Parts: sequence; C-alpha cells; structure tokens
Amino acid sequence: MGTLRNDNILTLSDGRQLGYAEYGNPEGYPVFLFHGNPGSRLSWGLIPGSPFLPGIHIVAPDRPGYGLTDFRKNALIHWPDDVAELADYLGIEKFALFAPSGGGPFALACAWKIPDRISAVGIFGSVGPNEPEATKGVIRSVRLLWKISNPLFPIIKLQMRIMAYMAKKDPEKMSLRLRDMELSEWDKKVFDQPGIKNVFKEDFPEAYRQNGIGLAYDVTIPARWPIPLEEISMKVHVWHAEPDVLVGNMSKYIACKLPNSQLYELPDTGHLWILVHMNEVLEILVPDRS
Repeated sequence: MGTLRNDNILTLSDGRQLGYAEYGNPEGYPVFLFHGNPGSRLSWGLIPGSPFLPGIHIVAPDRPGYGLTDFRKNALIHWPDDVAELADYLGIEKFALFAPSGGGPFALACAWKIPDRISAVGIFGSVGPNEPEATKGVIRSVRLLWKISNPLFPIIKLQMRIMAYMAKKDPEKMSLRLRDMELSEWDKKVFDQPGIKNVFKEDFPEAYRQNGIGLAYDVTIPARWPIPLEEISMKVHVWHAEPDVLVGNMSKYIACKLPNSQLYELPDTGHLWILVHMNEVLEILVPDRS
C-alpha cells in the first residue's frame, strides 16, 4: 500500500493542530484508523507487507498528545468532534473506523457521539473500564499504573518523560526492553517476526514526540471511564485475544456491556495479533469496496 502523505496537519477550529497520515487509494472507501499506546499516525505505514485491502483510503490521525496532534484536557470526550472536523475537511461524509488497544476508547467515543458518520466500527484488544471483571489476566505492572495514575498523575507524567527520552535516544533498545518486560510468549513470537520489531523501533520516537503526555493521559482512562457503553446504539465489532496480558478481559467486558456487539474470541494469541491480521478485520468492516 502506498503512502499518500504522512505529515499532514489540520488546524482545528479552536486553533489546535491535528496531524494525520493517508495511505492507499485516495478514491477508495474511507477507513479511519486510531493507533494504540504507544503509537502514532506512522504505525500503519510501517507494518510489513502493506497488509491493507485494495480499494480503501486509510486516514490515520495522531491521537491527542501523540505525534503532531496537540494535547487537550479531557481529550477522549472531545475526540469525536476533532474526527468529525477532520472528515469534513477531507470531504468525507461517512467512514469505517477501527482501533486497537489504547485507541479503542477513542473509537468507542466516536460510536457514542457521532454514529451517523460511521458505517462500521471495530476494536481489538481495547482498553476499558478498570473493573475487576475487565482487568482479569492483566499483568501486575499495568494494573498498578491504572490504579495510581489519577492520584499520582505527576509521577506518571515524569515516568513517561523518562520513557520518551529513552525512546528518542535509542528506540531499538527501548522496544526490546518492553518486549522482555511486558509481552507474553504469544506476543514475543509476533514481535520477533521479520519486520515487526521495526514497527516499534521506527514509531517510538514519533509516539513520544511530545514527551509522553498522550501516553500519560491514556493511563488515566480506565479509572475515570467516561463513556456510557449502554448508550452506544450502533453495532460494534469486538476482537478479543483470550491470553492478552496487557488488557486482559477488557474487550470481552466491553462487548458484554454494549447493547449491540459482535464478539470474535481469539484463542492462542495475544495483543500483537492485529499486526498480522489487519486484512481479516478490514474484510468485515468494509466488505464492499466498489
């Protein structure tokens, strides 16, 4: 898949800037992709083999506090307005939407607040509410971050600044460190595939461009979950990896709380499944690309 341009900047109506990349066919069906944590608009163009279907136009914005997109307070609640403004700017009336991991809440916020603009929405391994039923299976270090993130937010910001320094100075060393400390055996198998580790190495400096403020904010979302899942009326496709140690049971929990969801349970895999299965997701979200 070709990159149309990966350093686009839109000045929003309130003066903030929003960075985004475009991939694929500019005349194709529009699909908005929100990156995870860490990640950026560049993530999708770095996946080896260009694993995207023909006939689609990928729009990949940086989420607030990542890459080229300015951070704002309560970013999650305001994100649908930013997305709608970007779609209007690009002349896109309706689009499919997909997000993995930390991007999941931002996709759900759009499904809640601007469902009329979305033809289909999907999430994989999404972060969700910090409820015991949802966090089952999550590694201890991540659960601790969610627990202390709000009362000790200045410490979280400092930690992310330190990680940002490491990511910019030696992104390869940083990615290998995260591999060894946080990934399951399933995910290590994916990470070690030719080309996959390069996704992290190349994307980390951009993800941490703003010294980790977007990542720090993301950590606060589970404990201050603001999205009323029961009010999302449109169908949401939910992919859930059973042995996912980074988000545990959160996707399955979300699917159970949504009034209209389709749950796809994935045994014997992990949080990085999406890096080699994008086509399967897009086939479901955009079945007709004529």
